[in-house]
Amino acid sequence: MKMKQLPISERPYEKLEMYGAHTLSNAELLAIIIKSGTKEESSLAIAQRVLSMHNKKEHTLRFIQDMSIEDFKKIKGIGRVKAIQMKAVCEFAKRISKPISDCPIRINSPKDIANLLMNELKYEKREIVKVVVLNTKNIVLKIVDICFGATNSVMLTPKDALIEAIKIGAPKIILVHNHPSGDATPSQSDIDFTLNLKKAADIMGVELLDHIILGDETFESIFYDLKVGKVIKK
Repeated sequence: MKMKQLPISERPYEKLEMYGAHTLSNAELLAIIIKSGTKEESSLAIAQRVLSMHNKKEHTLRFIQDMSIEDFKKIKGIGRVKAIQMKAVCEFAKRISKPISDCPIRINSPKDIANLLMNELKYEKREIVKVVVLNTKNIVLKIVDICFGATNSVMLTPKDALIEAIKIGAPKIILVHNHPSGDATPSQSDIDFTLNLKKAADIMGVELLDHIILGDETFESIFYDLKVGKVIKK
């Protein structure tokens, strides 16, 4: 059925305008992004086919984030321009919580770190380690990617984590990395590395404020876990 054949109240554009974006289904939202269909199919039908491509074990829309431009172009009705638009929307979703100005960002709690980096890292299939470099007032000076790993591991040394702070004379850092599994529970290697990094940081005059692990909409603070006894070093 062509979009024009639907009742006005059931067309994605009009439905969003009248009732709000939250009332639309995933397929309807995707149809608006796809914008136009083909002679044979409406944009809504194409959107439904895109959504049907997910792995049966996957219960989220994350699979769309992982699709490449070439993957999108394999879908009948999605050419080069639509594929690029889809990737742009996916990237925009990752950046949604990032600041768009030079306003200072102060970190007061692990949740502040999660709010800052969750959307970016929760979609990643590999572990990425970042260092958040702070001044004496816990204002973010810069965020640096220091290591990229496989699906469940990275090769990292304390020197890698400290070098940026030492280079610019920053007094504090927070280490952040994601768990692609979605489970933010610290592993024993996460804990061991954190304790070793803390010792190295103390020697170099840099304060390691925390090591935050991000999962899928969850996060864990290793320092907090150690403090309250949730995680005990073996």
